[in-house]
Amino acid sequence: MSDQTVASRSVGRTVKAYIALTKPRVLELLLVSTVPVMFLAQGGLPDIWLVLATVIGGSMSAGSAAAFNMYLDRDIDAHMHRTENRPLVTGEVTPRGALVFSWTLAVVSTVWLWLTTNWLAAVLSASAIFFYVVIYTMILKRRTEQNIIWGGIAGCFPVLIGWASVTGSLDWPAFILFALVFLWTPPHYWPLSMKYKDDYDDVDVPMLGVTRHASQVGLQVILYAWATVACSLLLVPIAGMGLVYTVSALVFGGWFIYESHRLYNRAVRGTEARPMRVFHASITYLTLIFVAVAIDPLLPF
Repeated sequence: MSDQTVASRSVGRTVKAYIALTKPRVLELLLVSTVPVMFLAQGGLPDIWLVLATVIGGSMSAGSAAAFNMYLDRDIDAHMHRTENRPLVTGEVTPRGALVFSWTLAVVSTVWLWLTTNWLAAVLSASAIFFYVVIYTMILKRRTEQNIIWGGIAGCFPVLIGWASVTGSLDWPAFILFALVFLWTPPHYWPLSMKYKDDYDDVDVPMLGVTRHASQVGLQVILYAWATVACSLLLVPIAGMGLVYTVSALVFGGWFIYESHRLYNRAVRGTEARPMRVFHASITYLTLIFVAVAIDPLLPF
């Protein structure tokens, strides 16, 4: 094998490792809650270049927050099966490299959004990074079982960023969708904490799946799932949503609630709870709801 081939593979692995720092799967979910909101804010098709600019800036912003998170959590990531292959644990990226990468993305994303969208979107983006890194990762995560409730606010900012990039302001529909994502986050993440209960327990991170019995977690998942669906329906009168969104909110919301009750019932009976079923269902639910948010303004009914 030639030296050039070896060097090429080394560069490829390094690039892949830095991309992994941005948590691409989480990034995809954040973008799902950004672009559809731009359709709603525009009342139709938004400017394609504005969408691209917002997606690029939002991706860098979310990637920055994720990379900061991995840098700060590298000590516990090394002791959890779910995170033991992250780049900072395996040594593919150095702590200094990760920190420089995180700060670079944070600065560039803020400047980019300021120049290509508007100052409000840029400020909201910077606020999301601060909230995820400082409020959630540094303050709440290792101290309270309420960590994901309030720390999850960081994941709600893409909704506001998408709306602000189009309108330059914020309005009630944006706040309703912000609240929807806020209420959705606990029933999305708590099943994951049930699945990896032992991992979190080993590193003394008080996720709800560690501190409470499975049936108690299941009950909380039910309550938040119902609240999420109720919140989604508020968008109908407030934003004047049509048939597509209304039916989607009812049908997909009903399915999400059903899966939540199923988790609780299995936990109460003492059988295998299968929490990842709800975890994956929650992702599908949110994706479909926001697809409906994008489609609805394009239709006359």
